[in-house]
Amino acid sequence: QVQLVESGGGLVQSGGSLRLSCTSSSNIFNFDSMGWYRHYAGSQRELVAEFTTGDKDNYGPTVKGRFTISKDNSKNMIYLQMDSLKPEDTNIYYCRAVMQSQSYWGQGTQVTVSS
Repeated sequence: QVQLVESGGGLVQSGGSLRLSCTSSSNIFNFDSMGWYRHYAGSQRELVAEFTTGDKDNYGPTVKGRFTISKDNSKNMIYLQMDSLKPEDTNIYYCRAVMQSQSYWGQGTQVTVSS
């Protein structure tokens, strides 16, 4: 069973930065993809950023240019550097990993951006 644990959320002013971390209990080399999602009420979970096969990175259109995903294979961790934060970035951010068509989710970490 894969366990994902997020950390690094908090309260920040508009224009500020936060860095989220996700630690996997399994070797992240085993994953087909791994990344970050957020969920607005009344909609599906939205892609923030992810690594896919071949370490290709993808970003959601509203965060491209402001957020950066990275990883440390030796620590089985991925990170999300969030810069130029906006109030509309306020949300719970979830770490997700996919392995053999099975999705695994963390419990989420709250990010709140004040105006």
